[in-house]
Parts: sequence; C-alpha cells; structure tokens
Amino acid sequence: MSNVKELIVQDNDALSFGDFSLPQKTKLSDFPFEGDTYKVKTFREITRLERNGAMLYESVPGSAVHNFVDGEFELTFEVESNDDIEITLGMEPESEYKVYVDETNIGRMSSNLGGKISFSIELNEGKTSRIRVVKL
Repeated sequence: MSNVKELIVQDNDALSFGDFSLPQKTKLSDFPFEGDTYKVKTFREITRLERNGAMLYESVPGSAVHNFVDGEFELTFEVESNDDIEITLGMEPESEYKVYVDETNIGRMSSNLGGKISFSIELNEGKTSRIRVVKL
C-alpha cells in the first residue's frame, strides 16, 4: 500500500485518504460520498478525516488509510505510517466497542460524551495494520 496522492478517493464502497509523506499540511474539502461531505487534512504530523463537519478519524503522526468503511455496527480500515501512531475515532457517544488490530482483540473501549475513543498501535515503516471496531 502507499499514500493516497489525491488525498481522498473512493474505492468501491470505501474511502482511502491521507498522505504522511507531505511536509506541509494539505487539505481537501467538500468530497461527496454516499450522501455525506468529507474533508481531509493530512501531512507528516497528522491526518484527520471529517464527515459533515464532525471528526471521524485522526492519527498522530500522519497516516495513509485504505478501505475505510463505516458501517452501522462496525468500522474497518487498513492504516500505515512511518512510525507508531495514536488513532482517535469519532463514534457514538457513551457506547462500548471492541477494538481489533490485525485480528487481535486489544480490548473493550467506552466512548466519552463526545463519542471519541483513542488507542495506539505500533507500526514500522512499510507495515500496514488492519483495524476493526465493533459496537457492542
């Protein structure tokens, strides 16, 4: 996999976004997908995806995300970066989730009042991890 040079693209029923190789913050707004409007901001220090003005995904440092599918009860995507990353996801407020990294259950997480959950994963350069978040 690699960075998404167009910043955000539609891959069938999924989105791919982010370019962690960029030295300066770059953004793309008003990307239409399945009736919603998306905005991506990305560079080596951060990648952020918003849907209709609400934060959906954020990583520090920046990342490239592939096959991002946000279903009713499950969120899945593949992520890569040059270093370990912290990911924050915008989910439903005050809900319980199980988070899997490469099919390993890393535990149950509760979203806060704002609906956010955060976790860190180890990534070496060139490594991609598959993330799956399941609502309980």
